[in-house]
Amino acid sequence: MATPSIGQRLQRVCGALGKAGLRTGRRLNTEALGDRPFLRQVHRFERQLAKVLAGALIVVLVVATAELLINLITQLVGGSSHWFGEDMTRFLDQILALLIALEVLQNLTAYLRHHVIQIELVLITALTALARKVIVMPHEMLKTPAELAGLGVAVLALACAYWLVRHSHVSLIPTRRGPASEFREPDPSPQPGDAARG
Repeated sequence: MATPSIGQRLQRVCGALGKAGLRTGRRLNTEALGDRPFLRQVHRFERQLAKVLAGALIVVLVVATAELLINLITQLVGGSSHWFGEDMTRFLDQILALLIALEVLQNLTAYLRHHVIQIELVLITALTALARKVIVMPHEMLKTPAELAGLGVAVLALACAYWLVRHSHVSLIPTRRGPASEFREPDPSPQPGDAARG
């Protein structure tokens, strides 16, 4: 039986090392480009984006609130506003717009806390936006009954959706209508400490 030459041995060792390196490279490639690391990166990106959006929304809310207060003070000091007309409607419109922005901020912070989009908050935000549309409806919209009917259907659909979502999450606690049951009889089987006592 012929012994393998040094060149053949070296070739075998290089081949084995090459195969091992290829397997290691494939394993590293699947670990680096696999589903879990990719999803981790996507999740990290979503969280950072939600933080940026929340920060931007806070800035918008602060500026809009300051503008609303400045306009209110100037109108009160000027004394030229008619609070039972257009000025009242404009003021309510601005307050409801701020409330909608606050609810969107709550959506973002709830996503950052619980890592899910809470459908109840989204439906409440949509209901507030529709209520704003109905409350501060312009006069020209009163002439189109089709748009009024559309708003009514949208409000009804959102209210039904919110009710369904709300009742699907409520856990029903069983109610006890009768008296509490008596205490159970003690277990007659021997306990581990009984043998030592007896």
